[in-house]
Amino acid sequence: MAGNTTIRSPYHRSSTCRGIALFAMLVAAPAVMAATPYMGEGHTLVKPSELEWGPVGSMAPGAEISIIEGDLSKEEPFTMRLRLPADYEIAPHIHPAYERVTVLSGTFHFAHGEEIDRDKATALPEGGVAIMSPGDPMFGYTEEEVVIQLHGTGPWGIEYLNPEDDPRN
Repeated sequence: MAGNTTIRSPYHRSSTCRGIALFAMLVAAPAVMAATPYMGEGHTLVKPSELEWGPVGSMAPGAEISIIEGDLSKEEPFTMRLRLPADYEIAPHIHPAYERVTVLSGTFHFAHGEEIDRDKATALPEGGVAIMSPGDPMFGYTEEEVVIQLHGTGPWGIEYLNPEDDPRN
């Protein structure tokens, strides 16, 4: 190919995808650190059966988190997974840094917005990706069990738009 060519994903900067909730959010919780054995020259190799799951203190009961790498309270890269049960809802919230989400199993529904409006949500199936900007309000929900993987650079956290939605309060 001659010259510079930029190929953009259909999800690039769309407000619907930036609005994932997720999520992910999670952090300030008493998360469980996964076993991350180092193999070779600084590589981390973890099988799904080696992940350790625990409750997410910053999310409603039922969500589980597994930290694969990083300390969410520090300015360093992190990778984590969230397992969300069927019929789970993540209230509108924001994050302090970019959030990158990949759906590993199930279908996750996310949207950009300050209020839950399921008609605005995009259903992201297994393999779907969403990237959300810091401070952009988002929400999400499931209809079946869903596992997502999040990665970014900390410090990480979640701030619910309505303090009554925050289980830490």
